[in-house]
Amino acid sequence: MQLDVDYALVGGGLQNGLLALALRAHQPTARIAIVERGKTLGGNHTWCFHAGDVPAAARAFIEPLVAHRWAGYDVAFPTHRRQLDSEYACVPAARLHAVVQAALAAPGCHLLCEHEAVQVTSTRVVARLVGANAQPAEAVELVARAVIDARGPDRGAFDGRAGYQKFVGLELRCAAPHGVARPMLMDARVAQVDGFRFFYVLPLTSDRLLIEDTYFSDSAYLDVSTLRERIASYASERGWQIAEVLREETGVLPLPWHAELTAPGQVHAADHDDRADQANDRDDRADQAADRANDRDGATLVAGYQGGWFHAATGYSFPVALRLALAIAATAAAELPGQAVRALWQAHVRQLRFGFRLNWMLFQWFSPEQRYHVLERFYHLPEATIRRFYACELTPFDQARIFMGRPPRGMSWRAAMALPQPTPLRPAKEP
Repeated sequence: MQLDVDYALVGGGLQNGLLALALRAHQPTARIAIVERGKTLGGNHTWCFHAGDVPAAARAFIEPLVAHRWAGYDVAFPTHRRQLDSEYACVPAARLHAVVQAALAAPGCHLLCEHEAVQVTSTRVVARLVGANAQPAEAVELVARAVIDARGPDRGAFDGRAGYQKFVGLELRCAAPHGVARPMLMDARVAQVDGFRFFYVLPLTSDRLLIEDTYFSDSAYLDVSTLRERIASYASERGWQIAEVLREETGVLPLPWHAELTAPGQVHAADHDDRADQANDRDDRADQAADRANDRDGATLVAGYQGGWFHAATGYSFPVALRLALAIAATAAAELPGQAVRALWQAHVRQLRFGFRLNWMLFQWFSPEQRYHVLERFYHLPEATIRRFYACELTPFDQARIFMGRPPRGMSWRAAMALPQPTPLRPAKEP
């Protein structure tokens, strides 16, 4: 079956979910298709953002995504606790799926869940139905004016050049009201094992909590069963009796200090051959990424984590993904990437480079059990600086301010002096 569309969006995560909504808002007659391998969009994830992350042009289509909102949030470290007044909001994957599904009910739009993209070029996507009842011949061919590939992070691409932000999260129903009024974004008053470790707590209702045990670790390995036990212990220590585990989510995101990424619309000449040559020497996840690169035309607009559209120092991507969605939606499909996307990329590269330096410092200059000092010091900064950090909009003065004053406790001067500086992002030159 062949479908003619203006925009074919490969991957049904946050990036393409936001892009679909932006396109429906700003190009209401555009024909849009999303290809997603899973049964629903967004997988089993929760995304949060600060109020300042959403510009006026996006508020109307972002608001329906919000399931929970709080007036501020807290952080806690062994010697420092702080309340911050930045409004904070939560978008669960189920809400993302429902809102995008409704938006794509328009004529000419298609939501193809349980379809895997097996061939992707700049104007064509071939997707096959997956699942127990799928037949080999069941394929959909999308002929598009523009293709945006946002199939998620390739952890193998950063091997040896990144730390990892990894977590297990449990959504819990408590036996009694938990009494938590505000999110606790970082509770680092816990044993510092396997890197900088903290608990992240969102009060969803009076008796429901989302608790994540999070690590900034040297290793991508995630011991899910152990972290489940640690979450249960954390809840018990705070007097929260667990009546039911409603949901579980996991994540492992690279926090690189080096990346070879390509500017939007540019062909990285060595990318296809190099990845294919190395495929036999890499793990299964990296092999899949190599195959993906071979299937994809070099001029395809690569979005999301794999395209470099993420916050290098946190792994979170909501504000970056939203900016890219708005830039694409402001550009005719035949003109992509266009000036708006190229200008956004140049500004984003400057933020990426600084994030890479922060990652290098955190993972190379501090031993795992000492890394919390870096974040503890960071949360003494002015709230406006913290807000711009999470929004990936640091000014040059903000960047200088982060390094001003005495360095965080626990820094290894020997490591800082002996190790070479990271080679940061090397984007392709603009034509």
